[in-house]
Amino acid sequence: MDVTEDAVRGLCTDAVYERGEQYRDEGRIREIHRVDATVTAVVSGSCQYDVRVDLAADEFDPWCDCPYDGPGACKHVVAVLLRCFDDPPTDEGNRLDAAIETVDSDDLRAFLRETLASDVVLRERFFARFDESPVRSVDSLRAAVDRRFEETNPDYFVVFEPIDFSEWFDLAAEYRDQERYAAAAAVYRALIESLDDNMERVDGAYDHFSKAFSRALDGYVDCVAAAEREAAAVASALGFLDERASSGRPFLAEQFERAAAELREEASEQFST
Repeated sequence: MDVTEDAVRGLCTDAVYERGEQYRDEGRIREIHRVDATVTAVVSGSCQYDVRVDLAADEFDPWCDCPYDGPGACKHVVAVLLRCFDDPPTDEGNRLDAAIETVDSDDLRAFLRETLASDVVLRERFFARFDESPVRSVDSLRAAVDRRFEETNPDYFVVFEPIDFSEWFDLAAEYRDQERYAAAAAVYRALIESLDDNMERVDGAYDHFSKAFSRALDGYVDCVAAAEREAAAVASALGFLDERASSGRPFLAEQFERAAAELREEASEQFST
């Protein structure tokens, strides 16, 4: 997606756009980096906020850890996108490629192993791409998502700020790229369960959590439909969706019901051919 003023305006309210312009003009973008289409930045507001946008994605797939809870993107995201329009950051992708090409293979292997040993998120994605061992269980994945809720505001039950779920969405995307749809479905289900059960804790950034829930639910239906060819397996997934529609958060029931209807339609088409 091209970064234009009109495209950025379409992501936010007029008031937020003006504040984003002000933040850009005041030099509040403290750091900004780009590798290929991914831009990461630090923007100074009442504190330092991390921002990430994907210049290749529809509507730039923005994320910011500020507590903004209004419609559309926040002023920090707008400031970063406007900076990308006015003064695009240097793409470090070619530099990265050149370094990889020239590094000694043993040194690269040692660096990769050291990094993977200490970075569990990256290690999970590495296994997803290169190792065909069974994926972690839904319960294990779900416990990791739950911990993120606990860590976000450890002194209080209520969660006021957005939570970055990108590590799980990236992991699910990695499985989908390898056509390991059952594994991706497990990741999405863990997100669905945790978001459903923890939504009562959320007091702010409702739009952020609602979008994450909808994204996980859509991904789950897509992956179950792509992975499962047995009626019993699809029935199990439908049972999960139906149970959540009746026992989960009332304001999410409609989305569970919609997802179940979509999966039934997909299954009907599969089993009739």
